[in-house]
Amino acid sequence: MGLMANLKAQKAYSLHSKGQYEEARKAYEEAIAGGMDNPRYLLSYSVLLIRSGDYERARDILRKTEKAPGLTEEQKTQLFTNYAACMYRLGQIDKGIRLLEKQHLHAPSGLIYQTLGYLYDEKFDPKSTPDFAALDAEAQARYEEAVREAQANAIEGTEPVLPDPPKGAEESYLAHREKAEAFLIEALDYDDEDSICLDNIGQWYYRVKGDREKAKPYFEKALENKENQIDTLYFLSRYDLEEGQTAKALERLKLALEGRFSPLNYVDKNGIEAEVARLEGKN
Repeated sequence: MGLMANLKAQKAYSLHSKGQYEEARKAYEEAIAGGMDNPRYLLSYSVLLIRSGDYERARDILRKTEKAPGLTEEQKTQLFTNYAACMYRLGQIDKGIRLLEKQHLHAPSGLIYQTLGYLYDEKFDPKSTPDFAALDAEAQARYEEAVREAQANAIEGTEPVLPDPPKGAEESYLAHREKAEAFLIEALDYDDEDSICLDNIGQWYYRVKGDREKAKPYFEKALENKENQIDTLYFLSRYDLEEGQTAKALERLKLALEGRFSPLNYVDKNGIEAEVARLEGKN
């Protein structure tokens, strides 16, 4: 990396830390054009891009980061979690999940427990349940094509090596869901005070299992550990409304609006603002 590119990267990082995001983005791009390949600055830039919603450019930067010299294990973990967040927002959640599952086997970390746990909540939320019949039909068609290809390519006089028949999509889905729940529980064994992991398992019981009573203590404990956690405040406000405590729900939602939103929030800022307006009778 040349001296000028390094200076540009340092300037970009400084601008970024001061909240001057457009200026920072321009300086990062100039540094990259000049050959900058420092993983610290590349990862920082990827975060800026993700928070601004430019997931495609963030993905490209992360691919470049993977080839950067001197990546530490901690930086690799951040790279993979950032990449998984991009895949999720680009409609490829399964790719992000596979990446983090593989990295978890190699090097478990709190960041992976947090990020993969939330992706499991999203994947197995009933609103995201796939069309199993369609998936089975697609798998069967691929299987039959592979069988025909194996038979056509078999040496004369020998039996073709045929692929295994596909498993049922619903069976595979349910097995993966059980594995996901075990992971969310394991995350609390890793760190039972982690507010994000507590929120993740709260969301699991609330959204995936439909067990709101079991979910609530996890949300409450998460809030004890981090009083301004956006999703936790949102879900606890749902309980407040059920109990007729509109003022308390509004207090939680307004506190949530003071937080820093990320691509891995269940609700975005616009959604909470709309809910506040609704409860205040502005809609």
